[in-house]
This record gives sequence, structure tokens and C-alpha cells, in this order.
Amino acid sequence: MRTWWLGLLLGGLALAQPAQLGPRPFYLLDRLAAGPLQERLAACAARTEAYPRSPLAVGHRGAALFFPEHTREGYLAAVRQGAGFVECDTVPTRDGALVCRHSDRDLAETTNVLSTPLAAKCRRGFRPGQGPDCRTTDLTLAEFLSLEGWPEGRNEDARRPEDYYRAAAAWRTLAYAPGTVMSHRGYIKLLLPTGVNFIPELKKAERPPGLSLEAYRRRIVDDYRELGVPPERVFLQSFDLADIRYWRRYAPAYARNAVWLDGRYKERGFDPAHPERLEPTMEELAKEGLRYLSPPLWVLLTLDAGGGIVPSAYARAAREAGLELVPWTLERSGPLASGGGWYYQSVRPAIRSDGDVYRVLDVLVNEIGVRAIFSDWPATVAFFDACGRR
Repeated sequence: MRTWWLGLLLGGLALAQPAQLGPRPFYLLDRLAAGPLQERLAACAARTEAYPRSPLAVGHRGAALFFPEHTREGYLAAVRQGAGFVECDTVPTRDGALVCRHSDRDLAETTNVLSTPLAAKCRRGFRPGQGPDCRTTDLTLAEFLSLEGWPEGRNEDARRPEDYYRAAAAWRTLAYAPGTVMSHRGYIKLLLPTGVNFIPELKKAERPPGLSLEAYRRRIVDDYRELGVPPERVFLQSFDLADIRYWRRYAPAYARNAVWLDGRYKERGFDPAHPERLEPTMEELAKEGLRYLSPPLWVLLTLDAGGGIVPSAYARAAREAGLELVPWTLERSGPLASGGGWYYQSVRPAIRSDGDVYRVLDVLVNEIGVRAIFSDWPATVAFFDACGRR
């Protein structure tokens, strides 16, 4: 299977040059506790001069740890770091074009819209002490593309509009801002020559008048068809199984690699220790043709009696049913010294330092056998893919 997955990347420019990992993977290695894993990674790092690109690494919204999410600069950073996939979350504009945004309501926190004349189109403008409401669906494509991308953040105590959105967390940076926001078609055109795979998500978003749900579902596929992207390079995502089932009827070749983002963790009583209670079951998902399942990474992990990180029952059940797993999201939690927050909630007592990201990767890759991993800094995953496999 790994040979097949690597084959999806062959022939593109992405494999023509080695990955540029930069210092972060080695910074994390320096913070990993001594032991067999640390020794294996350090020995590999000492002898490796060039790192290959990684089909394990998914650039989550680009390289969003330090670059503004869903921007040209962030996408190219992900490619340079060795990502085998780069993500675009899609939402529609007022004139029905698809653009790359995590939400149709995040413009005030991820762009400079509040500092432009387009702020007049916000449903609730900026006032000190009151959060603005600025939506992509109220802008045309041309208006959206006139904006700048900024790292996600908001300062609810801001007295000026620019101070509201220039408010990234202290562990992020504004050094790479502003960035160039992207349409979905622009993202495709930018990355098509690089050889990386596309992993777009159809977001649940407000749609403009005249754009039906069916037309919205078709548009994301049609952008790839019209731009000549081979179906095997496209991994459509949705939290809604109905979207995936629609794509199977409308464009079976493009739906073959569809990824279901499993949002059942939000349901009352959800417990990764009891996957048999889930509906649909893992077996039912596989039987209907689903190949890729994408839960939060904490769902795949638990602690054993000795406090070690091990695969959860959910992870074991998915793999036993033949499903490939694509968890989210590494490098999104900030410093891990306090336990890693939401993404690490099932193993929080075992997370003590930034280097523990490699202990998590060791279980995900070598014990569970995940197919790929979303990361806000793809270089971390690319390094582990090259040096951490047993």
C-alpha cells in the first residue's frame, strides 16, 4: 500500500527536489526524552543530508503554524517542507466562486477586511468590545481576492480595527504576514505543477442565492475536471456523509478517494473505547465504499495501565475494517508542556514537552499505521516519515 501511495506523487515537480525541513523538526528532537525513539531519530538525522518529500504529511490549511492560513505563501511553504498533500477548505462567494477559507465567517480574524472599505459589507462592523461579523458569502470573488491573509487571531480588547486581527497567539508569528488569499481554482493552478495531492474540504457554509446544495457539491468537483487534474490526485473531504454519497453518483472517479471527517466525537456518549456503538459502524462504512476516515488525533490514542500512549479501540476497529486513517491536527496546540490541550485530551498526562509530538507520531505511524496526518507544520511529519519508521 505504501508503494501505491508514493506512486500518487510520482511525475511531479514535488519529488524533483528534497524537502526543506528547516530547524523545527530538530528543535523538537532536542526536546524528546532519551530512549530508543530519540536514539533512532537522532542517528538518522546525523547521517541524512537530504530528506525526501512525504506522502504522510498533509499541509493543514497550508503551513498554518507560522504562515497565514489558506494563503499562497502558506501553500508553497507546505510544499517546500515536503508535504504530500495540501489542504484548501472551500466556501462560496456571493457570485458563487469557491475560495479557500476555513469558515465563511472568519474574515475578521484571518484577513485585513476590517481595515478596508469592504468592512462596510460586514453584517456587524468593528466596535471596541464587540466582535465583528464579516462573511465571505457577502463578497464577490474579486472583492475577496483584494484582501490580505493574516494569521488567525483576534483581540477582543482592541481599540482599533487593525489591532483586532493582528493578534496571533504568542507562539505564532506575524513575520510571514500578510499573505495572498486564494480562490479554489487559484490553489489548484498553483499546486498542479508541484505534484502534490489536493485535499479540499467542502465546508458547511452559507450559500448565496442561486447556488443550491447540489450545485455547491458539483462545483468543487468541476473545478478539478475543468483544470485537468487527474482524479487520483484529488481527495475530497466532508464532515457530511451525504456529500460523499452524492459525489459517488456524480463523479465516481473523483469520489474514490473521498475522506469522511468523522464529527461523531461531538455526540453525547461518544467513547473511542467503544467503537461498536458508533453508527454507521466501521464495517458498514467500509462496505458502502468509504476508504478514508479522518478523526481528531485524540480519538486514535489512549493510555495503557502504565501511562504509555497506545492505539485506541476506535483506531484498532477502523484498521480491522480496512479503513485508512487520516487524523488531525499536529502542531496546532502551541507548546505541549501543559499537556497539549484539545488535540491531546485522551493522552494529556503523557504529554510533557514539545518533543512528545514524536512519541505521538510513533504510535500513529508504527502501531496504528495511519495513511497520512494533517499538520500545521508539515516538516515535522516529513522528518518522522524519513527517520521514525520501524
